Amino acid sequence: QGSFKRQVEVGRVVLINNGADASKLAVIVDIVDHKRALIDGPTTGVVRQPLAYARMTLTNLVVKGLPRNAGQAVLKKYLEKSQVIAQWEKSAWAQKLKQREVRANLTDFDRFKIQKLKNKRAFALGSTVAKAKKSA
Repeated sequence: QGSFKRQVEVGRVVLINNGADASKLAVIVDIVDHKRALIDGPTTGVVRQPLAYARMTLTNLVVKGLPRNAGQAVLKKYLEKSQVIAQWEKSAWAQKLKQREVRANLTDFDRFKIQKLKNKRAFALGSTVAKAKKSA
C-alpha cells in the first residue's frame, strides 16, 4: 500500500469533481482501465457510466463485499446495508461542502446581517479581554 491511503477498488465511494453530476456521490462498480472506472450512483442520481479518475475524488468510504459489475438493485442493497450515505453525511468533508453551498447562496442582506453579528461578537470578546487584563 505504501503512502497511498485510498485505493481504486470495486466498492470505493467517489465524489465527482465536475460535469453535470458535480459534487454527487457514486460507487466504483468495475475498473475499465488505468484511466477510467465504471461508476454508478442509484441513490444519488448518477447514471452508470465510465468516468476518468481525473474527474473523481476517492473518499475513505468503501462498500465492503460488493461484487464486481453489480447491477443497480444489488448496489442499492449493499449501500443500504453498509449505510455509506449516512456516514458521508456525518463526515467533516460533507459538512464543509454543505456549508460552502449555503454561503454561496447568501443574499447581500444575509451577508450584512452576518457582518453585524461578527462585529457584536468581536466587541463583546474585546471588552471582556480588556476587563480581564485590567483586573489581573
